[in-house]
Amino acid sequence: MKIVVQNKLKKRYLPIKDIKALFMEAINAAMENEQVQFPVLISILLVENDEIQRINLQYREKDSVTDVLSFPMLDMEDGVFISEPGEMDMDQGRLFLGDIVISVPKAIEQAKAYGHSVERELAFLVTHGLLHLLGYDHNIPEREQKMKKRQEAALSSIGLPR
Repeated sequence: MKIVVQNKLKKRYLPIKDIKALFMEAINAAMENEQVQFPVLISILLVENDEIQRINLQYREKDSVTDVLSFPMLDMEDGVFISEPGEMDMDQGRLFLGDIVISVPKAIEQAKAYGHSVERELAFLVTHGLLHLLGYDHNIPEREQKMKKRQEAALSSIGLPR
């Protein structure tokens, strides 16, 4: 597995090295829980609120700040391929799952509001984003419950339960 983290933050909120290690741990836990057996590539972009708002408007036509956006590259539903990936989906022997964009200031704000650590919030957001890349969604109650269970299982396994 390869995770590429791009930092477009204008200020230093947390050490990037620590954020990358946290992301790797959370993604490894989620991938293990999902029993993903193939090598993957995931791109993560860390941004400010104004940048995620711009991206949210451009791609979702929602002019608001959000915490995380996911851009899946594969056709999956609930962790299962709908259509098999091909050579175009590969990058140096890894299957490119897609991009996750996280607003670090929004994550910090939400951590305070929810009364838990920034690390827990960032781990939650990256896990949530990853599950979207794997085709999970929360558009109807049944699917939302399934996604929530998987998020909490991954976070609990790394010592960051709700």
